Amino acid sequence: MSAYFAGTFFIAIFVGRTILINMEKFELTILGCGSAKPTTRHFPSSQVLNVRDKLFMIDCGEGTQLQYCRNKLSFNRLNHIFISHLHGDHLFGLPGLISTFNLLSRTAELHVHSPKGLQQMMQPIMDYCNYDMSYQVFFHEFDTNQSAMIFEDRTLTVTTIPLKHRVPTCGFLFKEKEGLRHIRRDMIDAYEIPIAYINNIKAGADFVLPDGEVIANDRLTTPASKAHSYAYCSDTMYHPQIVEQVRGVDLLYHEATYAAEHETKAQLHFHSTTLQAAQIAKDAQVSQLVIGHFSARYDDENKLLEEAKSIFPNTILAQEDQTVLVED
Repeated sequence: MSAYFAGTFFIAIFVGRTILINMEKFELTILGCGSAKPTTRHFPSSQVLNVRDKLFMIDCGEGTQLQYCRNKLSFNRLNHIFISHLHGDHLFGLPGLISTFNLLSRTAELHVHSPKGLQQMMQPIMDYCNYDMSYQVFFHEFDTNQSAMIFEDRTLTVTTIPLKHRVPTCGFLFKEKEGLRHIRRDMIDAYEIPIAYINNIKAGADFVLPDGEVIANDRLTTPASKAHSYAYCSDTMYHPQIVEQVRGVDLLYHEATYAAEHETKAQLHFHSTTLQAAQIAKDAQVSQLVIGHFSARYDDENKLLEEAKSIFPNTILAQEDQTVLVED
């Protein structure tokens, strides 16, 4: 285990299973961080973000479900998959994953969010290989030309980040909503406050005693837990327009397919270099940067790490089976 401090955040890196248990966890597990050409070192792109034990998959490259099992992630807690673009190294694992859910007799709906065209690609495969589906798959298309909120529940929003690649592509911004304040049990007991008033107090209300005395909320509660944020940006060439949208996020994943010496090749293939990814992180004043989507040409990615850290020191390399925990 290694640990990093970034402002008020403690970020711990584990290779293998996550050991720490956190009821309000916000953690990212890397399932694959390679690029399109297969290697024996990396799987293609896929990640799982765990927000308070709800799992959200981001991209689904080949081998994703094997990695999912290796990291002992719960199939039952995964209901939403976000596909950044329609290149094979970001979606070829999806047919197998959908089929496995069917083998497990899944009944819960599965929602897949992607640019236009994925359902047209997937439906014939699903019809042919999974003729008797035990659950429904819903495809939700989004416009890659403009940012939009594409998912919202009680604790989280997901917004698209338009990127610049060879095909229509978006990254994703995951933002927790501000939570309720934490009750001070000792003060609740001291003033004999009925349970019926607790929710209002957690929401910020004062409490009025029978004799008219007002007990200020800050005496009854402590501040709510910090709302966390994560931005995923892969694949894209250097695109400074995203800086404002990802400004100040706790954790940024930005592709760094190429070393600085291969900037011309990066531009040709609409990818980024280490220095460009780090510049985005620096300009956006994020807390932590994770670089990934490594080209198969590099046998040792430490060179990529050192380049990125020369501009943004708080950078780490993505690694398979790695979990990044973000805490208050």
